[in-house]
Amino acid sequence: MQGLYLVTPDWDDTEALLRHTEQALATGIAMLQYRHKTAGPQQRKEQAQALLQLCRRYATPFIINDHIDLCRELDADGVHVGGTDAGVQQARARLGRHKIVGASCYGELQRALDAQRDGASYVAFGGFYPSRVKRYDFVTSPEILDRARVMLRVPCVVIGGMTPENARPLVQRGAHLVAAISSVYGAEDTPQAVTAFRRLFGTHEAGPPSSGVVL
Repeated sequence: MQGLYLVTPDWDDTEALLRHTEQALATGIAMLQYRHKTAGPQQRKEQAQALLQLCRRYATPFIINDHIDLCRELDADGVHVGGTDAGVQQARARLGRHKIVGASCYGELQRALDAQRDGASYVAFGGFYPSRVKRYDFVTSPEILDRARVMLRVPCVVIGGMTPENARPLVQRGAHLVAAISSVYGAEDTPQAVTAFRRLFGTHEAGPPSSGVVL
């Protein structure tokens, strides 16, 4: 799988969240991750359920950030966890071998290798650029993708201040997916923003991207 990996913002307005997300899904994204760091349990469940239904309609994998229990309860497609061994191991043990387990690896190739060993379906590197959503205390070097391309078997995601322009050299270095939040949800035209990311992978006609690497 390759393309735009869309991550949701911390929006309490569920109607707006669903409207923008459906526009992105209809244009064609590779995966959707539900990430709302300030939501309470009830709001988190309600939003995740509604987003899962949208993703099912558009045949797009739906990932939940951190909350393994919620993933199990809703039968989502997988989770994204911190890059520690325990996080990947725990998620894989509780979700089984058929679910997607993604791992944050920041700027550490060894962390990615450990995550791959412990059953991660993909690894995420970043942040590469300043982000309006998350503050990083470090900057990940693009050179990590050169080494990852040789040493890893699982797809690589890049994250952190991504725009279609600054993501291009990272895709050229071998990134399979580009994770974005503000560049899509903060755009005046959601479909146009998604299409700009799709062009990085040679897929810019409307509709879901064709499958490539299977997660």
